[in-house]
Amino acid sequence: MNKISPLVLVLLLAGLSAGGQLQAVSPEVIPGSGIHPDSAAGAGSYLDSVKAELQKQWPHNRTINLVFHGHSVPSGYFKTPEVRTFDAYPYLVLKELKSLYPNAVINVIVTAIGGENSVQGAKRFRDEVLSHRPDVLFIDYALNDRGPGIEKSRAAWEEMIARALENDVKVILLTPSPDLRVDIGQAGNELEKFTGMIRELAKKHRVGLADSYGQFRRAALAGKDLEEFMSQVNHPNRKGHELIAAEIMEYFK
Repeated sequence: MNKISPLVLVLLLAGLSAGGQLQAVSPEVIPGSGIHPDSAAGAGSYLDSVKAELQKQWPHNRTINLVFHGHSVPSGYFKTPEVRTFDAYPYLVLKELKSLYPNAVINVIVTAIGGENSVQGAKRFRDEVLSHRPDVLFIDYALNDRGPGIEKSRAAWEEMIARALENDVKVILLTPSPDLRVDIGQAGNELEKFTGMIRELAKKHRVGLADSYGQFRRAALAGKDLEEFMSQVNHPNRKGHELIAAEIMEYFK
């Protein structure tokens, strides 16, 4: 089951903002620090250099490239085969960024492929990802990495992170969004194992972490039915994508 009776008093959603988007409240962020305990990169400072570029005006500005690498979720698949690009989190992030930085020129580049895992994604990383010269790279593969398994996936994630850092790219790793066939309230479930791996990698490499899994799990523990966030068993709907986008936007505020 994916609707879980409240076990702890957790406030996840502070309601809708004036713009109608969900605001995520993360009790796992150390108050006042902007630092996630599972990531060595503080959300408040990790992208300072990128935010400085976003604040520049013509003729001193330049195009900022955000590259989203992963599987069907960042690709925008809702109920397969429907693709709702502008309701998926890469473009929800773009919309929020343009509100914060109205003078910025921002490219959102989606290199994600539906059905792909990180082992496959690493093979085309140099030619199809780094070729876009990203300022910030987002990696979201955990849902599909259950296929190759955790060890092969860890090696693929490490390879992509290392290549990105060698090219002075800021990296934000995403933990998995839900699969309704997995009870995320159960300790030690398969998505939790991949979440642990990704948190470890973020800490090891001192990169950013957008903990989608943590947000959805807190929603479930607070009594929310995860079906409210899903368009099919393994693809979020717009409400689910808003939750992911809100987690990412912590790095740009």
